[in-house]
Amino acid sequence: MRALLAFAALILAVPLPAQDSMPPAPYAYRQLEDPVLESQAQQLMETLRCLKCQSQSIADSDAPMAGDMRHQVRTRIEAGEQPEAIRAWLVERYGDYVSYEPQLSAATWPLYAVPLVLILLALFLLWRRMGRRTGEGEA
Repeated sequence: MRALLAFAALILAVPLPAQDSMPPAPYAYRQLEDPVLESQAQQLMETLRCLKCQSQSIADSDAPMAGDMRHQVRTRIEAGEQPEAIRAWLVERYGDYVSYEPQLSAATWPLYAVPLVLILLALFLLWRRMGRRTGEGEA
């Protein structure tokens, strides 16, 4: 029975390494021939997060998923698509987390509102504390 379970575990584990051993997409490591288009692609890739690494942009990551994303960006740039349309497509596909520059939406408004609320709260508390001190000195 143990041998059967071990064999089943081995069979199920084989596809995992096979995914990383696939050859990279054509534009994963090869730049576009047009330097203007490559510059647009590079600028966009530096603002997109690698979903596997999470701390690197897809321009800096060696993860296979980042290579696939670089390929998609370069292919779409070469086809004439605008960088912001490509960003929107990637955000739609992978979620807001893929972008280092999240757009204001129903899901991301707290990212913009919370710092402002905290600053206003800090200023209010500072104002009240300073108001009490000036009131104590006059009495």
